[in-house]
Amino acid sequence: MNTTERTIDDYSAIETANKYKKTKSDALENINQNWLQTSLQQIEKDGYVIISNVLSPAEIDIISSAVAPHLTHTGRNFFEGTLTQRIYSVMDKTFACNGLVEHPMILALLDKLMYPDYLLSQLQIINLLPGETQQAIHHDDSQYAIPRPRRHLGAATIWALDDFTKENGATVIIPGSHKWGDKRPTEDDLAKQISCEMPRGSVVFFVGTLWHGGGANNSDKPRLAATAQYCEGFCRSQENFSLSISQQKVAQCSEDMKRLLGYSIYGPFMGMVDGKHPKRLLEQYKK
Repeated sequence: MNTTERTIDDYSAIETANKYKKTKSDALENINQNWLQTSLQQIEKDGYVIISNVLSPAEIDIISSAVAPHLTHTGRNFFEGTLTQRIYSVMDKTFACNGLVEHPMILALLDKLMYPDYLLSQLQIINLLPGETQQAIHHDDSQYAIPRPRRHLGAATIWALDDFTKENGATVIIPGSHKWGDKRPTEDDLAKQISCEMPRGSVVFFVGTLWHGGGANNSDKPRLAATAQYCEGFCRSQENFSLSISQQKVAQCSEDMKRLLGYSIYGPFMGMVDGKHPKRLLEQYKK
């Protein structure tokens, strides 16, 4: 092709990095395809899927013990929950939840539902204390000011580190609400919400357009969860990981996690640092 005939589409297809080529997860190669297709069908229909008993009791105990010392503050407003303890910048405090963020079953779903080079948007620990009221119903990608109905721009997981029951504040969702246009839930809609009841070690996965919220904890015990949210590579993440997690710590993470944290390139140039691949910043920490 003559250089004068080249278009922006040709440029968009260019692999600009010389040293650090694009990487992707291998989750799709190692996942049960029947499970994957069934899960994708449910997500298309209802906006969510519950995956039961993913983590072992030992894995849950390790995570719970690692985050417990950091559960010191409750929320600052009604949305965070004044009786809800939250941990932000989780990876700056512990890597115990990394396996949740990059779990193969979750990456396989994301690989099918999102464009390549999607990002981690935020990671939180959420502990609902007894007496907490139901969180305001919302959808996670509402911050992207693009009218609905539309394709989701993100997805989320909520991992049950305690049993999730209706009584203790299991996440509530409105099935099918991911297909809504620009409407707010009516009283009739709210009457159709369901609780994502699931045993400890399970996870609910849903797309960013699904209306949901934390349930009310009417029990006498706290309800612990971890949530990881993801966004398309062309969207801004909720947490600014380039500032909240040091490069030295990122260098210790897996290739999947580095990519999810933004040490990657979307398209030919989005995410560059001084015209170069951001992983070059991690070279100084190589052993």
